[in-house]
Amino acid sequence: MIQKLEKDRLFGYIYLKMIDKITPEKLHQYFSITKEALDKAQKALDKDRLKEAEDFWDMASRYYSDAQYFQNEKKDFVLAFAALNYAHGWLDAGARIGLFKVKDSRLFTVDD
Repeated sequence: MIQKLEKDRLFGYIYLKMIDKITPEKLHQYFSITKEALDKAQKALDKDRLKEAEDFWDMASRYYSDAQYFQNEKKDFVLAFAALNYAHGWLDAGARIGLFKVKDSRLFTVDD
């Protein structure tokens, strides 16, 4: 579940509101950012550890494809969302250990 801060209009309290739905818009946003990261990572493979970099990229790409299947064929947004998170996890891990030579903290968990 995703948490969002909201301000109570009457009392001015800030509280957490649970958002328990994966909307098509939110899923589209995650597909877009993961695809952008996949494309960027593919162009930035570490040549000195090419086999390992390709393996990490391949795993991310497969999870991305799984997410497309879950969304388009199964109409299961929860599994699609989960697969996208796994895909991006592989991309982030590859970037953190230097398998992808990227400097983009918007797409990866790396320093710019």
